This record gives sequence, C-alpha cells and structure tokens, in this order.
Amino acid sequence: MRMPYTRIAYVLAFLAVAGYALVTLRGPRGIAALIDKQHQIQQLERQNQLLHQEIERRREKISRLIDNPTEQELEIRERLKLVQPKDKVYIIGQPDQKAPGK
Repeated sequence: MRMPYTRIAYVLAFLAVAGYALVTLRGPRGIAALIDKQHQIQQLERQNQLLHQEIERRREKISRLIDNPTEQELEIRERLKLVQPKDKVYIIGQPDQKAPGK
C-alpha cells in the first residue's frame, strides 16, 4: 500500500523539478539571455581583434618613423601642412569668392 504513495511522490517531485527548470530556462535569465551573451562575446572578440590589428599597424608606423628620418619629415609636413622655402605649392580648385567691401 505504501508503494503507490511513494511512486506518486517521486513523480510529483520530478514534475516540480522539471517545471521549475522549464520556467527558469524560458525566463529572462534563461536560454535567450545565454544566446544574447554569446552574441555579445563574439562581437566584443571581433572588436578586440580589430583593435589589436590597429595597434599593430600603429606600432609598425612608429617603428618606421623612428628608423627613417625622411619618413618623419614627410609625416610632419603632412600633418602640420608645412612647406620648405624651395618647395612649390599648387592650389587646385576654385578660390573663395568674396564680395568687395565685406
């Protein structure tokens, strides 16, 4: 007589655990959140890889500038828009038209 009650108790306990697991996995912190976190991780890993490539590219540029004074001069002239007295500068395009008296 005791056997059916224990079997029913085990089945009810199993159903309660299964129900709790189902509710937990479908909730806001369940499988959907896990998938979202995995997508975020993948996106951040891609972004991290791009940043590492950018860092490596800049390191190479710095080492080239350190080793090559000609390249240093070209970089300085380009950034600061400097010219030497012997250089000829050509301005291409339309000059700004200003009305007289303004």
